[in-house]
Amino acid sequence: MSTTPLPGDASHDPVTKAGDDQAGRFAAHPNGRARPLSPHLQIWRWHVTMLASILNRMTGAALSVGSVLIALWLLALAFGPDSYATFTGWMGSPLGLLVWFGLTLALFLHFAGGVRHLIWDAAVGLAPKTADALSWASIIFGIVGTVVFWAVLFASGRVVL
Repeated sequence: MSTTPLPGDASHDPVTKAGDDQAGRFAAHPNGRARPLSPHLQIWRWHVTMLASILNRMTGAALSVGSVLIALWLLALAFGPDSYATFTGWMGSPLGLLVWFGLTLALFLHFAGGVRHLIWDAAVGLAPKTADALSWASIIFGIVGTVVFWAVLFASGRVVL
């Protein structure tokens, strides 16, 4: 059996001792070895495709919460006029409308992100400048689509404050 220390072994390698690391690049593991930390946002330059990816994940989670609200709406409808009136009273309030606006924004952003991914799955638009343009287009479409949708609702009188 060899007694040669493994790379990154904190007990034998003076360069990678977790206690001696002043830059915070290494972490001591339970086995005593110092392992490098995975680079994260400290080294990555922020760009729009990161934002679009993060927004797509966040909107997916928001839509999961929104599906619970849709289920509550259907339950209120099933339990009769009094339950339905209570639900629409809450969801028709300014706070409820803000929640619906946020869910609509999540829906439009997630839809646009899905279309962006379908385009990328076809191996189109993968060049950095084109990917950035597609990301901006999906974000702008999500915002503009939401505002237009709610403007139509308010203009038609279907939604009032």
